Amino acid sequence: MISETSTCAPAIHVHELEVTYGAVQAVRGIDFSVQPGEVFGFLGPNGAGKTSTIRVLLDLQRPTAGIASIHGVEVRTGGGGLRRELGFLPGDLDLFPSLTGRETLDFFGRLYGLPTPKRSAVLDALGFPESAMDRKVAEYSTGMRQMVGIALAFQHAPRLLILDEPTTGLDPLVRESFLGLVRETAATGATVFMSSHVLSEVQDVADRVGLIHEGRMVGVDTIENLRRGFPRRAILRYEDGRTESILDSGSPADLLDRIPREGLVDIEIRPADLKDVFRSMVEGEDGGGLRE
Repeated sequence: MISETSTCAPAIHVHELEVTYGAVQAVRGIDFSVQPGEVFGFLGPNGAGKTSTIRVLLDLQRPTAGIASIHGVEVRTGGGGLRRELGFLPGDLDLFPSLTGRETLDFFGRLYGLPTPKRSAVLDALGFPESAMDRKVAEYSTGMRQMVGIALAFQHAPRLLILDEPTTGLDPLVRESFLGLVRETAATGATVFMSSHVLSEVQDVADRVGLIHEGRMVGVDTIENLRRGFPRRAILRYEDGRTESILDSGSPADLLDRIPREGLVDIEIRPADLKDVFRSMVEGEDGGGLRE
């Protein structure tokens, strides 16, 4: 839920942002804002421009054109003081294999120069075993390394969390615990910017979503508003075992008229999910690797 501080400067503001690598234009003049206390899902297939945008927000990449600001401060001028307000989980998390989990968390805590009041609560919420804290990261599974990465982002209670593909390697139960952690964090007034191509999890936790495709923003809105203007899906099951899926934006009567009825034994009609919305907004693209 968006906090009462949303009348202040946006937590993130991006205006006419462009990022070019040689002849490749990765980000093409995008605009969006994220309010304090909001969970914002940044959605798109791999290669859509998500990571380039995040690199600009972290001042790891200077934009070719346009501006990006955090809490009213342009990222190019904010320096270390601005970055201390952030928690970041990269999509290509790479930890020091020779350090233990505890040493890793301590090391990055010292780099920030801040206390780490959220560390224990985050690890507990994710179910990370205390007995593993003094084992070397090299011995961890992919999911355990990801849990340490999440704790690194959350442990100093930042005002803004930027999370790139945060559920990579997590099993379903840990993923649900992580999404609960995101909700609880936003309820305290912190902002969560979550880049993902796993639509179902963003659908469950985000206040709003921004859809990016081939470097361009194709929509920014609440999930409910995006769904409202888009088709419903009919799942059809037939006597011979076939299952068909129809996407339709007409009236219910029009949908019923389109359904092949011979051998039909069951029909399920559901609202469009974000996958349907995304495909509609990019006018028939195949989803570019997006998955539910």
